[in-house]
Amino acid sequence: MATESAAEVFPYTYQTQTLENGLKYILIPMDTPGLVSYFSVVRTGSRDEYEPGHSGFAHLFEHMMFRGTENFPGDVYDQMVTRLGADGSAYTTDDYTCYHLTLTPGDLDRVAMLESDRFKNLQYGEREFQTETGAVYGEYRKGRTNPWSVLFEEIHDLAFDKHTYKHTTMGFEEDIKAMPTMYNYSRSFFQRYYRPENVILMIVGDIRTGQTSAVIQQYYGDWNPGYVPPRIQTEPPQDGARSKAVRYTGRTLPLLDVAYKGPEFDAERKDFAALEIIGELAFGENSEVYKRLVIQEQKVEFITAMFQKNRDPGLLHILSMIRSEEDIGYVRDLIYETLKHYKTNLVDSDELEELKSRVTYGFLMDLDTPAKVANNLARYVALSGGVGVVDVYFQQMQKITPEDLRDVARKYFTEQTRNVITLRGAQQ
Repeated sequence: MATESAAEVFPYTYQTQTLENGLKYILIPMDTPGLVSYFSVVRTGSRDEYEPGHSGFAHLFEHMMFRGTENFPGDVYDQMVTRLGADGSAYTTDDYTCYHLTLTPGDLDRVAMLESDRFKNLQYGEREFQTETGAVYGEYRKGRTNPWSVLFEEIHDLAFDKHTYKHTTMGFEEDIKAMPTMYNYSRSFFQRYYRPENVILMIVGDIRTGQTSAVIQQYYGDWNPGYVPPRIQTEPPQDGARSKAVRYTGRTLPLLDVAYKGPEFDAERKDFAALEIIGELAFGENSEVYKRLVIQEQKVEFITAMFQKNRDPGLLHILSMIRSEEDIGYVRDLIYETLKHYKTNLVDSDELEELKSRVTYGFLMDLDTPAKVANNLARYVALSGGVGVVDVYFQQMQKITPEDLRDVARKYFTEQTRNVITLRGAQQ
């Protein structure tokens, strides 16, 4: 057993253990009487859909996993979870899929039995599969009524040529439409990726670590390993700026996404922590750009930076909803000018130190319930395999200097790696 304790930032003592079959589980006791969160993080997302014509299956399995097993068919599973009073759901991302429940400590044994059973023994027939794939296509079509879904689909398709980040979590439409014919492939997908070596459990809250470990060993110890890593192509260097104008069929204010190729998440390096700081300095609610565009000139509904941590090099988004089509170029050029400023000027040291403290404090303040702790850790755990990366990341953040910010801005915010989507609604 490997026992790890809280270090510089993460405030709770925790234990990390690994079963003989490769299943890792993280136990985080908290003083939250009567409340436990149970997260199953599958380290497979849309990133892992590398086979042509087969995008969207990670998201599909978010649905299929509720179809149940021979022991507990889907309707029985739902009834049991409801009777327990547990609050359960799931979500899929580019890099992982997460299943989560909130429960009482007395129900932990029963929940572990139910969750382990569906991860080991998921069963569904071709008819059920076709029903669910139809529902997924309906969800995709519904998503197309949201201009932001259209925007993100377009920016990923524009920015990537080879890597699987080219498609969003939902997948390419043609692949989703063809899913009903891929029953046998779906079984293969499950058998390759839903294996103990590729899953991490996080159990957080009112728990006793010894008792909880025994429960995990009892219900997951016989799960057979067999994970097969995906063969993902490396994205070649981008050879110049790209842009595209998109016409949305519904009504919306104009949307703008200025996205640059960013680094993969590596907590040992300062790059991503520095980028997070730049995003907040340049486009956060206390930034000059925000004050100018949102408050003073009132040209945009909002402007924000979204620099998501990814397992492979992804995108650094600067997003805005603009009130008038005639101001799209103005806002876009101001974004360029702002990034140029950080490439040529040093940030005030006191301002930098204050922001480091604020970012760290904001992270800590969102760790007050078991569900929030597990939810905030899920991406870190999926990308790195453990909780310790949180302290490493924030320790690197504390070391960042004004020179580091300038160097990172020069490295990533280049015209050669820029991708721009402008989306206009039918009324424009």
